[in-house]
Amino acid sequence: MTDMSAPSRLPRNVWILGFVSLLMDLSSEIYHALLPLFITVTLGLPVAMVGAIDGIAEATASFAKLASGRLSDRSRRRKPWILAGYGLAALSKPLFPLASGAVEVMGARFADRLGKGIRGAPRDGMIADETPAAIRGRAFGLRQSLDTVGAMIAPIAAVGLMIYFAGNIRTVFWIAVIPAALCFLLAWLALKENSAPRPEGQPRAPFFAGFREINRPTRRLIAVGFLFTLARFSESFLILRGFDVGLSATLSPLVLVVFNLAFFALAYPAGALSDRMSSKTILMSGMGVLIVADVILAQPIGLVGLGIGVTLWGAHMALTQGIFSRLIADSAPPELRATSFGAFYFASGIATLLASLGAGLLWDRDGARATFFAGAGLAAVAMAMLWQLPDEKTRVTG
Repeated sequence: MTDMSAPSRLPRNVWILGFVSLLMDLSSEIYHALLPLFITVTLGLPVAMVGAIDGIAEATASFAKLASGRLSDRSRRRKPWILAGYGLAALSKPLFPLASGAVEVMGARFADRLGKGIRGAPRDGMIADETPAAIRGRAFGLRQSLDTVGAMIAPIAAVGLMIYFAGNIRTVFWIAVIPAALCFLLAWLALKENSAPRPEGQPRAPFFAGFREINRPTRRLIAVGFLFTLARFSESFLILRGFDVGLSATLSPLVLVVFNLAFFALAYPAGALSDRMSSKTILMSGMGVLIVADVILAQPIGLVGLGIGVTLWGAHMALTQGIFSRLIADSAPPELRATSFGAFYFASGIATLLASLGAGLLWDRDGARATFFAGAGLAAVAMAMLWQLPDEKTRVTG
């Protein structure tokens, strides 16, 4: 279990990556909060297009997640890939206010998600490399928590800016470019590469060989993550549900405030708890919370029911996202950490495509009730699959 001799202070790079994530999420979530209405109201496109744009962008960017993790392990470098990912995401932001149709929005969204794909696995690989196993849950919980602070502030900023600029979404999109640029500068100037050089004479493994070497426990986790992500369609549908029950276009981003407040409140405690008890138990609890949230959101609810359902959605994220990362970090050998993260994010990205497309089509055809009940059913199947996996017997100490 926990190694009591391990240092309790989290590494400097973990904090830097947390604040970098905060700034990027502050920018990205302003777009995320307003994009469903920008697509359906400003551009006049159907709800299915929201799911298509989110899903296709996430899935195609998943190939970048797969490749960047493997390339990071082969080069034994993390920072260049992290910078490339945050830099591309920052450059994508001005494309949103310039968009006039579905193709332009999809291009901007693709570039943004491609940047996320490039940085994700090397970033988590760096956290796992530099953090002792005894406090690894805290490390992933802290990064996720700071990331969520940005996501929590963003909808409030979006509402305030929408009011100040009289509902001009394009102007708000231009302002959201600023924190993205600051994010890249912080990563460039403050992040320190601590990876050890490759021992002299040790050859690089072939690119695809690393994927074949991913061990069985990690493969099982990836399979569970794929199935669970099918149940987790985009939070854009929470915004649309808020609009559905009576929130105005200006106030609908407040749905994400409630969502991220619950996410923020529980992300670090959940990560720290995984350092002391079974991560599998925490993960199963998160899946159960999503089932309850979906059942509530499927009912004919008012604003109070919406608030409860969205709060539970945020709680399930806190109990699952950092925990999945911790489990992957613990199960993968050090030389395949970023490769394993890349494979996990790739599988999750494909599932996101299927989930978002399916949710959009189901919503257009049968409404919110069918969409959320379908999510609950898939989450129950993923929970049953996770239950069959063996519990962690010991912690990896490397």
